[in-house]
Amino acid sequence: MPDTTSADLSPRDVLARFHRAMLDKSADDLADLYAADALHEFPFLGFPGMPERYRGREEVRAGYRAAWGTSPAQPQRIHDVLVHESIDPEVITVEQVVAGTVTTTGQAFSFPGLLVLRVRNGLIVHVRDYMDGLRVAHAMDRLTAVVAGLGASRMEETQP
Repeated sequence: MPDTTSADLSPRDVLARFHRAMLDKSADDLADLYAADALHEFPFLGFPGMPERYRGREEVRAGYRAAWGTSPAQPQRIHDVLVHESIDPEVITVEQVVAGTVTTTGQAFSFPGLLVLRVRNGLIVHVRDYMDGLRVAHAMDRLTAVVAGLGASRMEETQP
């Protein structure tokens, strides 16, 4: 995406491009929305091996390229989008439902999510990305593995 007018983009403009990149599974288009030193956090994510955050535009690019490149989930629609303005003009909170199909099984999926986006000078500087990870895992037929991985992670945390 061209950076020449990025400073003119509002948080809602950036959100529209964010959604387009998700639907296209374009890690490059998504990463180009981020500031070089941005932070993207996944506070509720429960996938073993998935990071809790990406630090910087290039981690966003590499992380999403890897995740989307191996995922059979194909988002087809983002609906029930509610955007809540903040008293801080840089911040919006977004409720949304992502729906699509798992290409390997043909199974439909739909899961809710919440984004808290901070956009400065037309670029994302911080995202808190809350998604229903268990519903995603179930749609991908990975729920058993995810639950087992969570148990193993918890045991590691409690070991002396």
